Amino acid sequence: MSGKRYLTAREAADELEVSLKTLYAYVSRGLIRSEAVGGKRRNRHYRAEDVRRLKERKEQRRDPARATEGALDWGTPVMESAITLIAEGRIYYRGRDAIALSQDRSLEQVAELIWTGSMTQGERGRLPDLFQASAAGVVVPGPSGLEVEEVEGSAWTETFGMALQGAATRDPAAYDLRAAAVSRTGARILRLLVSKATSGERSAEDTVAQALQRHWVSEDAGAVDLIDQALVLCADHELNVSSFTARCVASAGATPYAVVVAGLAALGGVKHGGNTERVEAFLAEAEVTGSAEGVVAARLRRGETVPGFGHQLYPDGDPRADALLAAVAAAYPHSKERRLAAAAAEAAVDLMDERPNVDFALAVLARVLGLPPGAALVLFALGRTVGWVGHAIEQYGTDRIIRPRARYIGEHPTSA
Repeated sequence: MSGKRYLTAREAADELEVSLKTLYAYVSRGLIRSEAVGGKRRNRHYRAEDVRRLKERKEQRRDPARATEGALDWGTPVMESAITLIAEGRIYYRGRDAIALSQDRSLEQVAELIWTGSMTQGERGRLPDLFQASAAGVVVPGPSGLEVEEVEGSAWTETFGMALQGAATRDPAAYDLRAAAVSRTGARILRLLVSKATSGERSAEDTVAQALQRHWVSEDAGAVDLIDQALVLCADHELNVSSFTARCVASAGATPYAVVVAGLAALGGVKHGGNTERVEAFLAEAEVTGSAEGVVAARLRRGETVPGFGHQLYPDGDPRADALLAAVAAAYPHSKERRLAAAAAEAAVDLMDERPNVDFALAVLARVLGLPPGAALVLFALGRTVGWVGHAIEQYGTDRIIRPRARYIGEHPTSA
């Protein structure tokens, strides 16, 4: 059932281990949605998402312990959050369509929405009051051991982490874990990270996107909106590994600095944000050979993965990638890097029936704009910092530590 959006009646019944009659009863009770195929009432297919959810509920009732085993692996939700909803192939921040937000709101405006539940209206390039007030309170970190010019790829998460650790001890206000105070600390953290990414070139009036555009591609003023869109699309994604890590750290009562350092540590892994490096290498290989389809086919023959395609939560395609790639295509229709990426995406659909995910879209944006190595991960990290701070605010509010139990499967004690 993995990856499918619809099931036949027989597939759905077999998945639930029930008869067709029982399946139809579930449909009549509204537990499973069905749709006619080709307009024929007697030929219907059934929502795999509904079947999966009903199956999980049945397993929980039948064997709660067994159901818990899979909860941490794309399984049953393990905690409540009011930040992000992923449903029907769409993503929403606080009930607002994230794709729409990314098209006309800045990262700072979306951060205010995620952290406080409300959003300052006005032009995309104007900083909300929360971020204007933070400008004077940024703590400058000590030396990190790496100059910005030396940093590439996943080393950015380590560089950011070291900068935060250097600043944390000089920001006593970060120990105030009330929601409003954490929002202010979050704004200082984000400003600090941007200053690190831009070698301190940022002015107090710049948004994150404006600072990055001026540092990376100062001659291309149109790039700022694309950079902002990428940042907003990365702001949060429900309970991914880095956000769950951030919540665990917050649950211990650690400061927002520690929360973001933990999130960065998880993000740098190749199965999370670090996957953008693998996408960059794949696209570079396709450019050298001159055949994106040939590179995809060769990787499949060798039993290797093709990074940047497919997402378990989006069987019909990652909407974040679709939105960002469409925006890149509209802004740079004649870019050879964009045409190469389009050929790679087409090959992945033809040969694997997989569509681009946000890692692919970030790498494509970086190539089209001519950004430095590792820029895709920088965008991911700066955007996702907003989500980590939001999850920290929620977790501090519960005043509960996250402490699951482990089922012991090792050797049992024996009496001597």
